[in-house]
Amino acid sequence: MDVSQYLDIFIDETKEHLQNLNTHILELEQDGENMDTINEIFRAAHSLKGMAGTMGYKRMQTLTHDMENVFSEVRNGNIKVDSDMIDLLFKCLDALEEYLTTIQETADEGTNDNEPLVKGLNDILESKNAKEEVKEEKKTKKSEKKSKKEANDKAKEKWHEIKLEESVKTVIREAVKDNFKAYGLSVYIQETCLLKAARAFLVFKALEELGEVVVSNPSAQDIEDESFAFDFSVIFLSDKPLDQIIAAIKNVSEIEEAIGGEIEIEIEEEVHEIEETVNEGVPAVANDSANQNAKAQVGQKAAPNTAVADKKNSGKPVVNRTVRVDIEKLDSLMNLVSELIISKNSLVSVAGSVVGSSNIAFNEQIEYLESVTTNLHESVMKVRMVPIENTVNKFPRMIRDLSKKLDKKMELYMTGEDTELDRTVVDEIGDPLMHLLRNSADHGLESAEIRAQRGKPEVGSIFLDAYQDGNNVVIEVRDDGNGIDIDKVKAKAIEKGKITQEMADLMSDKEAIDLLFQPSFSTSETVSDISGRGVGLDVVKSKIEALSGEIEVKTKLGEGSTFIIRLPLTLAIIQALMVVVGNEKYAISLGAIQTIESIKPDDIKKVQGKEVINLRGAVIPLVRLNRILDLEEKEETKRDLIVLIAKKGDRLAGLVVDELIGQMEIVIKPMGKYAGSTKFISGATILGDGEVALILDANALI
Repeated sequence: MDVSQYLDIFIDETKEHLQNLNTHILELEQDGENMDTINEIFRAAHSLKGMAGTMGYKRMQTLTHDMENVFSEVRNGNIKVDSDMIDLLFKCLDALEEYLTTIQETADEGTNDNEPLVKGLNDILESKNAKEEVKEEKKTKKSEKKSKKEANDKAKEKWHEIKLEESVKTVIREAVKDNFKAYGLSVYIQETCLLKAARAFLVFKALEELGEVVVSNPSAQDIEDESFAFDFSVIFLSDKPLDQIIAAIKNVSEIEEAIGGEIEIEIEEEVHEIEETVNEGVPAVANDSANQNAKAQVGQKAAPNTAVADKKNSGKPVVNRTVRVDIEKLDSLMNLVSELIISKNSLVSVAGSVVGSSNIAFNEQIEYLESVTTNLHESVMKVRMVPIENTVNKFPRMIRDLSKKLDKKMELYMTGEDTELDRTVVDEIGDPLMHLLRNSADHGLESAEIRAQRGKPEVGSIFLDAYQDGNNVVIEVRDDGNGIDIDKVKAKAIEKGKITQEMADLMSDKEAIDLLFQPSFSTSETVSDISGRGVGLDVVKSKIEALSGEIEVKTKLGEGSTFIIRLPLTLAIIQALMVVVGNEKYAISLGAIQTIESIKPDDIKKVQGKEVINLRGAVIPLVRLNRILDLEEKEETKRDLIVLIAKKGDRLAGLVVDELIGQMEIVIKPMGKYAGSTKFISGATILGDGEVALILDANALI
């Protein structure tokens, strides 16, 4: 059977499992008794074995099968993990990586049997009191094989043992009326087959091409779970001859024998009503995520509950309505949508200048086009959205490790794992969240003694909450620990020469907390593998701002801290406010703007030499964009100023512009390396008339 159609799925899934194995074996080296890690490694090895077996990569299958056997013994307590085993396992992972690379290049696993590694794994199995168990297992297998052969010699046509219920007989009668035949088939898999469920799956697939499986014994679920010996039987409906069916079964590799015969059932004139149906799905490889994806593509068969002839008119039941799409294809689709929006903006611009407002029908069509492109954009964005669950699922294990390393009792509580973000954002947010969680565990939570003195529970709590807020996703990392000691932060900054004592005295708490985000700044007294190197929060801030996001901190000494990350849902297309500064057009994200105010020049005051306004009781600093952007200032007039009130966290600023153009849906185009680092510019966009406008980053301006 051609399984090349599943090659891309196999490669993607194998990469994930190998990364999983690398991570967990590293953890196992630190904690050899952790059963969670051992079970994860066992499951990953088992899944890899199943995937390789289904694809026909026998060398890869053999190596992962032996790895699975080793961890089966470790899980049962018969073998202890030591440094030699860890070294061997890493060599096995290197070999699997080599197989995968070869498969990616040639679709074949190569000729390297990795005999030293296989021998090393078998030596582990035979050592440390496991030798007798292995010998006994081999002896049992030989005995089972002998008994199996004797049993097969006596009665190979096991399909006779299947009891046909009245509903099944009715189906067979109806099929016979339509010139179909009912066959009983018994299939025997070779004893040496490492993954019998995979072979059964391929047999069922071969049968589906020729007819319909009505009943199987054992059941499809038992076959999928490998809860059967090396044979199974089915009742099968087909209009093909028996020889052709037997040949199709034997064409599957590792099938020892297939026998069958025609079932004779008396056809009654009266058609019995079917009160129950027999559903037999295609068995899939146990714990095999690759085959789960494969089943989603090929679909599952269900036994007919009407005459076989009627099956042509009835569709297959939908098993899985998801499809795996390469992210590059989605990027290409998003780019095309972006170009469509640019074209739409051009059409709107031309329509406004040529047609004017007189042609009502034309304007209605333009409005309809705008609606369609907006909905198309939203639909494409939804396709690109993935839950953050895959990113945050690794954190509970990390917190458990930190709990042991730091000798602190702590628990991680997560909510909103199903919150969705753009795929590119999800891929990048993992490291910043990891830094914040490690920060909470090391710096935030106090020792058990201090928590007891403060009347807090012995077990510290760390919370990771995600939720959607308008066009943004908010992720909060908080703890019930000590909070940030502002005085300690200032003292450390003075010690490192970041600020002077005079500057520290004038600093607000907010400004002091911002010192934590400076490079090479750490309040930790000792350097460990967890903290103290001065690498952490500065990386978090730069990464989040690179994603057009923002981070703010709320803290109360003795009660805990909260780090709030706010990220845009999309990085490609946004609603923006178009403005004029000097003689240039600029775009500002609409999500960053709170209100638009008209301010009289006389209402502008100065605090410490800087311009501010008092707006409804709030003192807000003014940012003159023409000065920031080094543009020529227009002649001073007594006209009111147009001020955009922008917000970053709980901080406000007034951005002074010369003119307002209006709201527009814009496509963000990156500036590229040629433009270099532009602090206040987050990108550019193409306007309807073909002109390029720069996009201002309100966060950076504030």
